[in-house]
Order: sequence, then C-alpha cells, then structure tokens
Amino acid sequence: MPAEVFTEDPGRVLAVYAHPDDPDVSCGGTLARWARHGAEVHVAICTTGDKGTTDPDLAPSALAELRRAEAAEAANVLGVTKQYALGHADGELEDDDALRAQLVSLIRTVKPGTVLCPDPTAVFFGQDYFNHRDHRMIGFAMLDAMAPAAALPHYFPEAGPPHRVDTALLSGTLEADVWVDITATIDDKVAAVACHRSQFTGDSDWAGRAVRLRAEEDGRRVGLAYAEGFRRLRLGG
Repeated sequence: MPAEVFTEDPGRVLAVYAHPDDPDVSCGGTLARWARHGAEVHVAICTTGDKGTTDPDLAPSALAELRRAEAAEAANVLGVTKQYALGHADGELEDDDALRAQLVSLIRTVKPGTVLCPDPTAVFFGQDYFNHRDHRMIGFAMLDAMAPAAALPHYFPEAGPPHRVDTALLSGTLEADVWVDITATIDDKVAAVACHRSQFTGDSDWAGRAVRLRAEEDGRRVGLAYAEGFRRLRLGG
C-alpha cells in the first residue's frame, strides 16, 4: 500500500491503552507533537500495572503506586492535558459490557475527534514476541466502544449523550497505512519512556536506543527522520 504521512492536527485526542507505559511506547511522539500544536490530549490507562515486575518481593500495591507516579511524570513530559486511570488489575481485562461501558462513558465525556488504541488483530511479531492479552482486550473493546456504541443513544444510555469519533489510529499494528512525523518530538518520547524506571532491570539507556531505532525504521518508510506508524480507520463517514 502507498505510504502516507498523517498531517492532520486533531483538536481533541483520546489515547486508551492497557498499561502505564503503553501510551508512551506506542504513540508518545505523536501525542507530544499534537500537544505542541495546541491539541487537548487525553490519556486513559486501563490497568494499574500491578503485575509488571520480575521481583517477587515487590508488593503489587506498591508497584501500582510506583507506576502511577511514573505515568504521571511521563504525561507531564508529553504535555498531556488529562490522564485517567480505570483501575483494572494487570492480566484481568475482559472485553465485556462492564469495560465497554467505562470506555463509552470516557469517549462521551472527552468527545475526541481522534482516538488512539492498540490494534488487537496484531498478535504474532516474528518468533520473538506475541502481543500481550491486555493489549488485545483493550483494542477490541475500544473498537466496539467507538462504533457503534458511543455514537448511538441506546447503547449505554447512562453513559451520557452519544458522540461519534471521526478517526481511529491503531498502534502496534502489522498493517500500518499512515505515519506521523515525530522528528521534532522524538526526544520527548524517549524522555517519557525513560520515566518508567520500574520496567528496567539495568541500564535504561537501551530503552531510548530501542525507541529511536524503531522510529527510524518507521521514518524510512515515508522519508522522515523519525515516525510512528498506525492503521487508520475512518469512522466519521
């Protein structure tokens, strides 16, 4: 498919991800770019991150509090307008009515034109990684929450008046068709990812190098120094 640079600057954005570091890793450069350009950038984190450690002696409650502080620090780096914590436990997200009701309420409250979330259809990334269950659950739940639920009044009427999302950008995809130029904000993305110190077992510099390398690879596809790729869905039609 032809490579396309996504040049729109949305006025109000909602990014919904599973774990505290996911927004920064997945689309931190894009969020920082749009914040710099004056957008309202809202970020929702669906789990507390309470199981994201290899240390058996670190209590889940203590880890959750630590990761909450890290996420708040990262949001400040990116210029996020508001951050929401949905409070689910790691590994326990379910694509059910309860989660969809939360997401529909969030969409109708924020009223974003553009939504970012994981691509739930991306499962196997070569032989070395397959997509976390929480990423898949939140991706599918967000698709159902955006369309048709949030846009139609008889879905979850208690969640408020309907709102239609115009564009969804799915990150972590194997079928990217648009790329956002993050050349001016790659340092912001690296700094935001570095805030998640609980996720590093040694030298955290490797994370910054990995972030830059991935953004360079995406950038080469569209002739940019650094980029983030997404699968675009047009929902406003």
